[in-house]
Amino acid sequence: MPTYSPDCPYEVERASMLHRWDRISFLHWPYDVDDVQRLLPYGLEVEPFDGKAWVGLVPFYMEVTPPRGPSLRSLLSFPETNVRTYVKGPEGDSGVWFFSLDASRLDAVTTARFTYRVPYFWSEMSIESNSRIVEYKSRRRWPGPRNARSRVQIEIGAELSARELGEFDHYLTARFTLFGTWGRSLLKARAAHPPWVLHRATALIYEDELIEAAGLPQPTGQPIVHWSPGTDVRVGFPKRLP
Repeated sequence: MPTYSPDCPYEVERASMLHRWDRISFLHWPYDVDDVQRLLPYGLEVEPFDGKAWVGLVPFYMEVTPPRGPSLRSLLSFPETNVRTYVKGPEGDSGVWFFSLDASRLDAVTTARFTYRVPYFWSEMSIESNSRIVEYKSRRRWPGPRNARSRVQIEIGAELSARELGEFDHYLTARFTLFGTWGRSLLKARAAHPPWVLHRATALIYEDELIEAAGLPQPTGQPIVHWSPGTDVRVGFPKRLP
């Protein structure tokens, strides 16, 4: 089994954009590998952990700025929720495959669909938080299936020290490559950031239709949950794979 590390192995010297992933929660459930593999494009394989594929529901607050020039942070900030799994690419890279990404800004949705070829959806979304509780809500607007909803309420616990974090925690959270598709070709892009500051967390409420809308069976059992105050991210340009 590969060794998973919290440290990004890449540098993104020429970034297409700068992100801030803020107030982010990671909820994960185990799945049969075959249930996930059947939904992946040619060239990607499930990267299992302990014989299981893992599917994540990841809500957070996104801020976007250009790598140079005047700040657009106040213009490009919005809630987002993604449904994702962990894969190996044809060059051996570990990375993320997004089944869906819901965001509350239509311009961000259309831009990401065109440039990175990832399945963004326009949704009505909100985040409410205090020092102990954060709640994320979304309702999909476009494209379908319309009205797919998600509501997640997380109780934030103590920060996890480096000694308390193991390879499984890093497998679920420390992902620095994303994949998309362009016709029959794969795209990949790097997303470089410092190690996560992770907290223990508990899901008080999770009422979700986004995972099932992606074509997966409804998850069962309690999710494994992490929370982070966030990190700054340098996102590279997408590269078309042969």
